[in-house]
Amino acid sequence: MASGPEASGPEASGPEASGPGRGRREDLARGRHAARRFALASVFEAEFGQRTPEAILERHLATEADPDTSAFARSLVANVVRYRDELDARIGEVAPQYPVVSLARMDRALLRCGLCEVLHSPATPARVAIAEWVELARTYSGDPMRRLMNGVLGRVARDLDGTRRDTPV
Repeated sequence: MASGPEASGPEASGPEASGPGRGRREDLARGRHAARRFALASVFEAEFGQRTPEAILERHLATEADPDTSAFARSLVANVVRYRDELDARIGEVAPQYPVVSLARMDRALLRCGLCEVLHSPATPARVAIAEWVELARTYSGDPMRRLMNGVLGRVARDLDGTRRDTPV
């Protein structure tokens, strides 16, 4: 039996540890989760109007060593900025009882980021993006926002008829 730090922890034993590529998939999932948190923090902080989301993101990424995490976070923030008006209009269509301007800043940032990933990140399956953003909504806003996020993203994903698309530039 191996000893040392590489032999301890939940990844070191059991049937889960033997799957091919499992460690890489878990690292990718952790990196994507971190990238979503960085993007959310940047879009949220920009709501206060002092700096751009891109500048805020670069400050957050200054200590991030994983280039995949940084690239995914940059992509999310760039798309939220690029498609902001489209995202807000889509939120208004899907949830007219929740005008974007009336939402709390955190809720607005959560919806914009989550919707952006569902619409403009074809490499991420819609169900994965929805699950991740619903969890982030629960963590950073609460249960009512979790439900709203699930409803908005689920409806948009259904409207896409199961196909992922990216709006060409």
